[in-house]
Amino acid sequence: MVDTIEINAGFRKALDAVEGGGNVFITGRAGTGKSTLLQYFRDNTGKNIAVVAPTGVGAVNVGGQTIHSFFGFRPDITVGKVKKTYQKIRKAKLYRELEVLVVDEISMVRADLLDCVDAFLRLHGPKRGQPLGGIQLVFIGDLYQLPPVVTYREKKVFESYYDSPYFFSAKVMEEVEFEIVELTKIYRQTDAEFIDILNAVRNKSITEGHLELLNARFDPGFEAPEEEFYIYLTTTNAKAAAVNGESLARLPGREFSYQAVIGGEFEERSAPAPHVLSVKKGAQVMLVNNDREGRWINGTVGRVVDIHGARDEEDILLVELNDGELVEVLPHTWEMYQFYYDEQEKKVDSKAVGSFTQYPLILAWSITIHKSQGKTFEKAIVDFDRGTFAHGQAYVALSRCVSLAGLVLKKPVEPRHIMIDWKVSKYLTGRAYAEAEKRLSADAKARIIERAAEEGSRVKIVYLKADNTKSRRVVSPARVGEMEYQGKAFLGFSGFDELRGEERVFRVDRVLEIERVG
Repeated sequence: MVDTIEINAGFRKALDAVEGGGNVFITGRAGTGKSTLLQYFRDNTGKNIAVVAPTGVGAVNVGGQTIHSFFGFRPDITVGKVKKTYQKIRKAKLYRELEVLVVDEISMVRADLLDCVDAFLRLHGPKRGQPLGGIQLVFIGDLYQLPPVVTYREKKVFESYYDSPYFFSAKVMEEVEFEIVELTKIYRQTDAEFIDILNAVRNKSITEGHLELLNARFDPGFEAPEEEFYIYLTTTNAKAAAVNGESLARLPGREFSYQAVIGGEFEERSAPAPHVLSVKKGAQVMLVNNDREGRWINGTVGRVVDIHGARDEEDILLVELNDGELVEVLPHTWEMYQFYYDEQEKKVDSKAVGSFTQYPLILAWSITIHKSQGKTFEKAIVDFDRGTFAHGQAYVALSRCVSLAGLVLKKPVEPRHIMIDWKVSKYLTGRAYAEAEKRLSADAKARIIERAAEEGSRVKIVYLKADNTKSRRVVSPARVGEMEYQGKAFLGFSGFDELRGEERVFRVDRVLEIERVG
């Protein structure tokens, strides 16, 4: 439950769009409050909603179900199998009465899975035969973070049918309209220089200057002081497990092991904490739940300073958090939810169908970059080891840290480490250009620019480059008309750009906003 949050302009726009009834994709850079907004909407809406996520851990964290679980899909689900074997289902009323389906971590949802959802809802949604069954879809996530997984064996077949693995390449997306709302206020970082570097890493517009500032944090021999809480972020599970195992073994004293208790229906791979947790006094740990009393959040780092208990009672783990506060940690129970239609209340509701009880922490001298997504760290050691291997991996790793001063690099960041799938940029910029054209056509913008050139005045513009880099500029236009670049003609204008202090050429269709100034 989110009691109070700052409803900034982006949050208000997103909430209004969702309550307005249209399909919405809520996106934003790391640390812009997407998860907080989801919880606020869920707590305050009067609509019948269900919340799903592509992964089990993600579903547990948002109090929802996995997509596969919610729709009863097997791991090998295909559109053809949905049409053939899902004609008759249990819980049919749940889907008929559903008004809003919220999909978290949308960047990790494959195009074929979204088409399976569409096929199912065409059969069982409120408006049968219509795209997505007439249900309102709300997608939440950042396409510049970790992508969907397509195995090597699947890749050739997948590429023959879909333009990309991302949700926006699903066939149903050609039939439905989505409003994109981008959250822009960053809460995780406050240093403008570091935010600028992260933005450049995010869309691969990084310069030599950015790399120089970033690699000033390169320190290959760095050893974290024992009293400080550095998290070692690495690319592989094996490396993280090795670091944690070696660090735990070096600690003196008795090792304590705790077995998780599982009840009801709770998938093993959805476990948010270890099935067997091994700790010692002195172990560096990360809390993996949000404490009801507000003492810590999912991702808070600390150290076990004592373990004590009495006969027939649960041990108490005394943990010193990174802000110096001492907290007593007891086992926590996570629940696996299932949505259903409450006939008496005439609404979609959820109930717990399984549980997982364990101390809410993991060993955290090291974790993988993948598992760090969504977390915030004061201090982090980033090791790209032999290199990154996925779109968005470098951005996720670097953006976990709240400041440049808290970041240590085991290897220098190189351009090759910053991987981006240009299909993501193409989709997002294409959508932004189309929305700008709806608001004000390219011809109308050209007339504004032409008048400014004739009268010797300036224009203030918001300009979006093809790599999804957005900037605000004031330009004194000199000429408007057809121009050419690399053999391709376009409607453009030239003029003195005050941001760069030089004459520049701009494409009119990439101007998102424009106004005349003196």
